[in-house]
Amino acid sequence: MFSGMRITKSTKTCLEQIEKLKKEFAQADAVVIGAGAGLSTAAGFAYTGERFRRYFSDFEANYGFQDMYSGGFYPYPTLEEHWAYWSRYIYINRYMDAPKPVYDRLFQLVKDKDYFVITTNVDHCFQKAGFDKKRLFYTQGDYGLFQCSEPCCQETFENEDVVRKMMERQQDMRIPTELVPICPHCGKPLTMNLRSDSKFVQDEGWYLAAERYNNFICTRKNLRIIFLELGVGYNTPGIVKFSFWSMTAENPKATYACVNLGEACAPREISDRSICIDADIGKVLEQI
Repeated sequence: MFSGMRITKSTKTCLEQIEKLKKEFAQADAVVIGAGAGLSTAAGFAYTGERFRRYFSDFEANYGFQDMYSGGFYPYPTLEEHWAYWSRYIYINRYMDAPKPVYDRLFQLVKDKDYFVITTNVDHCFQKAGFDKKRLFYTQGDYGLFQCSEPCCQETFENEDVVRKMMERQQDMRIPTELVPICPHCGKPLTMNLRSDSKFVQDEGWYLAAERYNNFICTRKNLRIIFLELGVGYNTPGIVKFSFWSMTAENPKATYACVNLGEACAPREISDRSICIDADIGKVLEQI
């Protein structure tokens, strides 16, 4: 569809592109936000460096990994060690507030607009910033949910209470055995509700959110709409990036806006209706 996926970056200055985006926001009938990991990174949710060492220096010393992502895949010898790591990981990335008010600024920008959010992020930052839950579609899961590891059922389980208990009671990078979460239906271990393989559980809430998103797109497809892509890379580009390109191409009234440090680009076929801003998302939102 996009001539071999040829892409282009804007030759306009960052300030010019920001001014253009301001004007589009003022005139838009609706806004669809597509968010990736880069948005949470801009909000301060770094998984490496000082933040990693602040919370996981003991795990680094004992197991050798040097970032949170690697720690999530480490083959811990016991479930007690596994959940000591994951409870801490979940707590700081799901139940603690983001260090920077990037999501809050984004909410102020769209709160009076007709908006919807589709995101591959799983850290709940949109809801904590005030976004309407019924205008959010978390496609890849939620750090705040467990599911059966089998899975024996298409059901998820809220985890805040048990995660906080794991945090309070863990010692020497282990949790008490009685806190290891098990499925209430089959007795097998619970795991995170994160899309990593074919066992990912899409529960009733997931399908309802997907339906609301699809209805939003269908009922506004001929309006003046901004597809605002924030911090989306090429890990799962079909969910946000490629679909935004396609929907912009199909609607002559639509504008595609991409804000992404180092990766702001658009296909040549929609370049005349694209705004590409290669800059820090937080700083851009401050100026809109």
